[in-house]
Amino acid sequence: MARRATAVSLACLLTVVIAPPLQLSAARAAVCAGSPHRSTPGPRSPKPEDVAKLMAELDRRLAGVTPPTTITVPTRVHVLTRGVRKVSDQAIRSQIAVLNSAYGGAFGGVDTGVRFRLDSISVRDNATWFTDPVGHEQPMKNALHKGGAETLNLYIAQLSELMLGFASYPYWYAGAPLLDGVVIDWRSLPGGAMTNYNRGFTGVHEIGHWLGLFHTFENGCRQPGDGIDDTPAEAKPTEACPAHKDTCPQAGPDPTRNFMDYAHDRCMAEFTQGQARRMHEIWAAYRHTSKI
Repeated sequence: MARRATAVSLACLLTVVIAPPLQLSAARAAVCAGSPHRSTPGPRSPKPEDVAKLMAELDRRLAGVTPPTTITVPTRVHVLTRGVRKVSDQAIRSQIAVLNSAYGGAFGGVDTGVRFRLDSISVRDNATWFTDPVGHEQPMKNALHKGGAETLNLYIAQLSELMLGFASYPYWYAGAPLLDGVVIDWRSLPGGAMTNYNRGFTGVHEIGHWLGLFHTFENGCRQPGDGIDDTPAEAKPTEACPAHKDTCPQAGPDPTRNFMDYAHDRCMAEFTQGQARRMHEIWAAYRHTSKI
C-alpha cells in the first residue's frame, strides 16, 4: 500500500494489491500530477471478495486464540545512503517517538495498545538502493532484513517524487519472509523536507498496513469496505485537509483524520477501536512468533 502527498484524481491512483509479495506491497504514493502517496502501487485495489476472503481466513486462524492486549514491536531501522547520510540517529528516534504517540492515541483516537521498541540502527551506503528501493527491493531486503515475522524492518531511502512509502502485508510473510517490512522516504520523517508530509505520519500509515490494515477508502462505498466496522465508508481518498467530506450514503462522514486515509500529515490524528482490535487479531494470527 502507499501514501501520497498532494491532490490527485482518483483515476490516477494505484493502491493496495492483494497479490504475491514481489508485486510490491503497500505504499503511500501518488502517481500523477506530481503528488506523492502512502501505499503500494500495483495492478489493482482489493475487491470486496478479496477483503471477505481475508477476513474469513483471519477468523479461521483465530479459532481458539486470544489476541494479546498489548504488543511491543521490535524495530530494526536500516538507513540507506548515497555517500552523505541524510538521516541522523536522533531523527530516527523522533520517528519512533511519533509512532508510539500515534499508536498510543496521543494525537486523537484510541490507544491501540501497540508500541515500538528501537532495537538497532544500521547504515548501508548503496546509491542504487537509496535512489530506487522499489526496483531493487529484493536484493536490498535479502541483504539487510533481520528477525522474524514479529520484527519490523523499517528501511529509510529516497523514493520517487510520487511515492512516500510502501509496506508488506502480514498475509504475505510465509511466502517471502525476507521481503517483509516497510520502506519510507527519509524526507517524510519528523522535520523532513517533504511539504505537508513531514510529521512522521507516513511511517504511521505504512506500518498500519504492515499490521494488517487497509485504506479507509478501500472498495469505496461497497461492502465490506476496509473490513473494519467503525471506519465509515468513503468513495475516494482524502486530499489535503477538508473541513468536511461525506462521499457515501452510509452513516457517518468520511474518516478524513484517520491515519489510513491520505490527508496531509497535519490533518491525520487517529486510529479507531475497530482498527486497534484488527491489529491485535492480525498480530495473533500472523506475526506472533508462536504462530509462525
